[in-house]
Amino acid sequence: MPPADDPVFGEPWQAHAFALTLSLHERGLFTWTEWAAALADEIRRAQARGDRDEGDTYYQHWLAALERLVAEKGASDAGELERYRLAWHRAAARTPHGSPIELGACDLEGGAG
Repeated sequence: MPPADDPVFGEPWQAHAFALTLSLHERGLFTWTEWAAALADEIRRAQARGDRDEGDTYYQHWLAALERLVAEKGASDAGELERYRLAWHRAAARTPHGSPIELGACDLEGGAG
């Protein structure tokens, strides 16, 4: 068990992915059994691609499993998820270091503004 002063999540996005998973489960999008199966499957896929499973990629697998489950359940689709992924990257690229990242319409439209 990590010491009490060690962070639970290595990055803020990991905490967001965790919270989103809890929220979607609470709303009934999937059961814990479905979630556990999706995460285990994603980890197996990553290991088959050569992931050494040292723990540093766990939340990447978590996010991939969540995105796949959300798409399978029809709550979103791969195209929409990719659109938002690119929009967040655009927003991050134009945001000064240390400032909150704000997603704007220009990010979703693929513009530079």
